[in-house]
Amino acid sequence: MTDFRETPADDALRARLGIDRRRFLSTCTAVAAGAIAAPVLGAAPSFAQTGNEVPDESAGDGRGQDLVPAHKRGIILYTVRDATGRDPLSSNLPSGFRDVFKELARYGYKQVEFAGYGQHANAPGGANLESVAGAKLLRGWLDEYGLRAQGNHGFIPSSWPLSASDIDTFKKHLEIANILGMDHMGTGGDPTGSSYKADWDVAADKWNALGEIAHRAGLKLYTHNHDAAYGFLLDGGPLDAQGRPTRSSGIRKLEYFLQVSDPRTVWLEMDIFWAHVAQYKFHTYTAHDGSPQENVFDPAALVRAHNKRYPLFHAKDGTRNETNGMGYDMVPFGEGVIDYTTFFSRVGRKNYHNPMVEQDNAPSGTDLGQSLKYARIGYDNMAALRARH
Repeated sequence: MTDFRETPADDALRARLGIDRRRFLSTCTAVAAGAIAAPVLGAAPSFAQTGNEVPDESAGDGRGQDLVPAHKRGIILYTVRDATGRDPLSSNLPSGFRDVFKELARYGYKQVEFAGYGQHANAPGGANLESVAGAKLLRGWLDEYGLRAQGNHGFIPSSWPLSASDIDTFKKHLEIANILGMDHMGTGGDPTGSSYKADWDVAADKWNALGEIAHRAGLKLYTHNHDAAYGFLLDGGPLDAQGRPTRSSGIRKLEYFLQVSDPRTVWLEMDIFWAHVAQYKFHTYTAHDGSPQENVFDPAALVRAHNKRYPLFHAKDGTRNETNGMGYDMVPFGEGVIDYTTFFSRVGRKNYHNPMVEQDNAPSGTDLGQSLKYARIGYDNMAALRARH
């Protein structure tokens, strides 16, 4: 067994995070036991490295080669949800899961991430495929068109401690995921919407428990971020009237979650668009002593320092908009200003990460084929990404 002895740097890190020695050492032990520690290659600002770095493969990639290999090009079906939900009896456009799978495969996609298992009632298999029988149908269609299921934004229990019924439902979703051949199963939400350290501690305990159940089923459980999760954690300073902290040490919420969740059983999917929105929105904070501080978020550096923890990405693009409070408007992948060539080059591990094209606003009420058109544009632009000479 590895003998972890705290160094002065460890002690400083514990103090900053507000973790007692037992919890800190258990996290270190978990990292080592997960057999995923490796030399650190880069570090994001404002947080400590945790040993989750994995060797960078970019040195062996060769210049000018694909940044996203063909077998890793995926799409989350939320992008084309109008097509899976379309009535095949009233349209000549692809409708329902089977037709949409065929169309996506024709574009070149090799992976899909589900966003639930519902489709139009008139599509083959009926409206609800959230069952063992439905999963077997879906798996057959995926195999038919050479697609691989690589995740789902599905059920995460609301109860904590976990209720018996929630555990049963969660296990049913794990069974469905295994039938579909997934390596990962996840959700579209953050672990908690709170800004307070105590709530993120509770969220980590819950996700550690769920992750262990998923691990026993042979799956990696992942949580998905929006911009708020990369805002600053409130973890100190004067307390408000409810006894809650009002100031920050400068650590971001998901940075803290990475520290206190189990690296063997809890994984993350970075939505790169929302991470850049966070970069735009959350760059200053009030320190414990009341002083204003600036810290600009670097999404690629966070992934690079915890590379193994981020098996999936949402590849979503945007153009700049200084008036909407987010800094960006969503556009088809590859038609915006987010520098995906640099991002994918910096994070490396192109045969490990699974980028899924996503565009929340792809469906249109007037152009009924728009979401599939945008899906094709997204595929072509992802396939065109090359490492710079």
